[in-house]
Amino acid sequence: MASHDQSYRAGRAEGRAQERGEQMKDKAEAAKQKTYETAEQAKDKTYQTAQAAKDKTNETAKSAKEKTKETAQSAGEKSEEAKEKTGGMLQQTGEKMKNMAQGAADAVKHTFGMAEADEDEDNYNHRRGTNY
Repeated sequence: MASHDQSYRAGRAEGRAQERGEQMKDKAEAAKQKTYETAEQAKDKTYQTAQAAKDKTNETAKSAKEKTKETAQSAGEKSEEAKEKTGGMLQQTGEKMKNMAQGAADAVKHTFGMAEADEDEDNYNHRRGTNY
Protein backbone atom coordinates (compact mmCIF):
# COMPACT_ATOMS: atom_id res chain seq x y z
CA MET A 1 0.00 0.00 0.00
CA ALA A 2 2.88 2.29 0.51
CA SER A 3 3.58 2.14 -3.10
CA HIS A 4 0.08 3.13 -4.00
CA ASP A 5 0.15 6.01 -1.50
CA GLN A 6 3.48 7.18 -2.83
CA SER A 7 2.21 7.03 -6.39
CA TYR A 8 -0.86 9.01 -5.36
CA ARG A 9 1.25 11.69 -3.67
CA ALA A 10 3.69 11.81 -6.56
CA GLY A 11 0.82 12.22 -9.01
CA ARG A 12 -0.71 14.89 -6.88
CA ALA A 13 2.63 16.78 -6.61
CA GLU A 14 3.08 16.45 -10.34
CA GLY A 15 -0.41 17.88 -10.89
CA ARG A 16 0.30 20.80 -8.60
CA ALA A 17 3.65 21.46 -10.27
CA GLN A 18 1.99 21.36 -13.68
CA GLU A 19 -0.76 23.71 -12.47
CA ARG A 20 1.81 26.11 -11.02
CA GLY A 21 3.79 25.89 -14.23
CA GLU A 22 0.67 26.82 -16.21
CA GLN A 23 -0.03 29.70 -13.83
CA MET A 24 3.55 30.93 -14.20
CA LYS A 25 3.28 30.58 -17.96
CA ASP A 26 0.02 32.59 -17.96
CA LYS A 27 1.57 35.28 -15.75
CA ALA A 28 4.62 35.47 -18.02
CA GLU A 29 2.36 35.77 -21.07
CA ALA A 30 0.34 38.53 -19.35
CA ALA A 31 3.55 40.36 -18.42
CA LYS A 32 4.77 40.01 -22.00
CA GLN A 33 1.48 41.42 -23.33
CA LYS A 34 1.55 44.27 -20.81
CA THR A 35 5.15 45.11 -21.78
CA TYR A 36 4.18 45.06 -25.47
CA GLU A 37 1.22 47.38 -24.86
CA THR A 38 3.35 49.77 -22.79
CA ALA A 39 6.01 49.83 -25.50
CA GLU A 40 3.38 50.54 -28.17
CA GLN A 41 1.97 53.39 -26.07
CA ALA A 42 5.46 54.83 -25.60
CA LYS A 43 6.11 54.51 -29.34
CA ASP A 44 2.85 56.31 -30.18
CA LYS A 45 3.55 59.05 -27.62
CA THR A 46 7.08 59.52 -29.01
CA TYR A 47 5.71 59.74 -32.55
CA GLN A 48 3.10 62.31 -31.51
CA THR A 49 5.70 64.38 -29.66
CA ALA A 50 8.08 64.27 -32.62
CA GLN A 51 5.27 65.23 -35.02
CA ALA A 52 4.27 68.15 -32.80
CA ALA A 53 7.90 69.32 -32.67
CA LYS A 54 8.16 69.00 -36.46
CA ASP A 55 4.96 70.98 -36.96
CA LYS A 56 6.12 73.68 -34.52
CA THR A 57 9.49 73.90 -36.29
CA ASN A 58 7.80 74.22 -39.69
CA GLU A 59 5.46 76.87 -38.33
CA THR A 60 8.37 78.82 -36.82
CA ALA A 61 10.37 78.57 -40.05
CA LYS A 62 7.39 79.73 -42.09
CA SER A 63 6.84 82.66 -39.72
CA ALA A 64 10.52 83.62 -39.89
CA LYS A 65 10.46 83.39 -43.70
CA GLU A 66 7.39 85.63 -43.87
CA LYS A 67 8.93 88.14 -41.44
CA THR A 68 12.15 88.21 -43.48
CA LYS A 69 10.13 88.76 -46.66
CA GLU A 70 8.22 91.64 -45.06
CA THR A 71 11.42 93.21 -43.73
CA ALA A 72 13.12 92.95 -47.13
CA GLN A 73 10.09 94.44 -48.86
CA SER A 74 9.96 97.31 -46.37
CA ALA A 75 13.68 97.94 -46.79
CA GLY A 76 13.24 97.98 -50.56
CA GLU A 77 10.39 100.46 -50.33
CA LYS A 78 12.37 102.72 -48.02
CA SER A 79 15.35 102.48 -50.35
CA GLU A 80 13.15 103.44 -53.31
CA GLU A 81 11.72 106.39 -51.35
CA ALA A 82 15.20 107.57 -50.42
CA LYS A 83 16.32 107.20 -54.04
CA GLU A 84 13.37 109.26 -55.27
CA LYS A 85 13.92 111.90 -52.60
CA THR A 86 17.63 112.14 -53.38
CA GLY A 87 16.94 112.29 -57.11
CA GLY A 88 14.43 115.09 -56.58
CA MET A 89 16.89 117.04 -54.45
CA LEU A 90 19.64 116.65 -57.04
CA GLN A 91 17.29 117.77 -59.81
CA GLN A 92 16.28 120.84 -57.80
CA THR A 93 19.90 121.64 -57.07
CA GLY A 94 20.75 121.28 -60.76
CA GLU A 95 17.90 123.59 -61.75
CA LYS A 96 19.02 126.19 -59.20
CA MET A 97 22.60 126.00 -60.45
CA LYS A 98 21.43 126.36 -64.06
CA ASN A 99 19.29 129.37 -63.17
CA MET A 100 22.13 130.96 -61.21
CA ALA A 101 24.52 130.44 -64.13
CA GLN A 102 22.00 131.92 -66.54
CA GLY A 103 21.50 134.88 -64.19
CA ALA A 104 25.25 135.39 -63.98
CA ALA A 105 25.56 135.20 -67.77
CA ASP A 106 22.73 137.73 -68.17
CA ALA A 107 24.38 140.02 -65.61
CA VAL A 108 27.68 139.88 -67.49
CA LYS A 109 25.92 140.59 -70.81
CA HIS A 110 24.07 143.50 -69.27
CA THR A 111 27.23 144.88 -67.67
CA PHE A 112 29.11 144.89 -70.95
CA GLY A 113 26.11 146.14 -72.89
CA MET A 114 25.73 142.94 -74.84
CA ALA A 115 22.15 142.30 -73.72
CA GLU A 116 19.37 143.20 -76.09
CA ALA A 117 16.37 145.26 -74.95
CA ASP A 118 13.99 142.33 -74.62
CA GLU A 119 16.62 140.35 -72.61
CA ASP A 120 16.97 143.29 -70.19
CA GLU A 121 13.24 143.24 -69.55
CA ASP A 122 13.16 139.43 -69.18
CA ASN A 123 16.14 139.55 -66.83
CA TYR A 124 14.49 142.21 -64.71
CA ASN A 125 11.22 140.28 -64.49
CA HIS A 126 13.06 137.04 -63.84
CA ARG A 127 15.05 138.48 -60.93
CA ARG A 128 11.94 139.81 -59.27
CA GLY A 129 10.42 136.32 -59.21
CA THR A 130 13.42 134.37 -57.82
CA ASN A 131 15.53 134.52 -54.69
CA TYR A 132 19.30 134.64 -55.22
